Amino acid sequence: MGGRVTGALADGLPAWVTLLRAPNPGPMTLDGTNTWVLRPTLDAPAVVVDPGPADEGHLAAIAAHGPVGLVLITHGHPDHTEGAPRLSELLGGVPVLAADPAHTIGGAPLTAATLPDSGLGIRLLPTPGHTADSICLLVEHDDQPAVLTGDTILGRGTTVVAHPDGHLGDYLSSLELLSAYRGIPALPGHGPALADCGAVAESYLAHRRARLDQVRAAVAAGATTAAEVVAVVYADVDRSLWWAAEWSVRAQLEHLGVEQP
Repeated sequence: MGGRVTGALADGLPAWVTLLRAPNPGPMTLDGTNTWVLRPTLDAPAVVVDPGPADEGHLAAIAAHGPVGLVLITHGHPDHTEGAPRLSELLGGVPVLAADPAHTIGGAPLTAATLPDSGLGIRLLPTPGHTADSICLLVEHDDQPAVLTGDTILGRGTTVVAHPDGHLGDYLSSLELLSAYRGIPALPGHGPALADCGAVAESYLAHRRARLDQVRAAVAAGATTAAEVVAVVYADVDRSLWWAAEWSVRAQLEHLGVEQP
């Protein structure tokens, strides 16, 4: 995850939100995976978004926030989903719903039609691009709305388009969709909460378009492989992350119609 896009931080979290951060920090996960616990009222079952890794301490901390009625997944990367089966077990078989059937437990794959009523006013926003199965969740509860953005928008820096599962054209469309949510906080899959989902989405769009211009220029100057483009365009990114940048470059080259070896 690279890039320098950073939005204004949120002053705080909505009253119905609790953040539990998994102990898996790293270059791709920032401070760790954010698990969000959403509860409409003190005595109502919570909704858990992204259980995170299979870390017993983290999963026990989530279970301690029971009762939980539902677990939702923003996309299928292991740092968001690995702990889901064990969490469901700890919670007595609570269903886990994901857009990808491979990560769904005890219910139908997640769609607008299958999303149960949780008392939180959750609306599913299909936002493919980072991965094919990426979704965001618009929650409009108690006059404190928020968008849970998974890895589509991060709390710090930019995300990768995980080619070939991810697709840049889809990702740009998803950012355009999210740009409509001006003034609504973003609760990302990694990093701090942001004050304005729409403003950050617009910044991401500008960043992506600038990167595309840089990729075009690199190709015009003779770069013929994704690795060669990375060395030119992502020279400002730590070399330890160039392998991830190459995912995004392959998606960019595909988007530009450039044949790749």
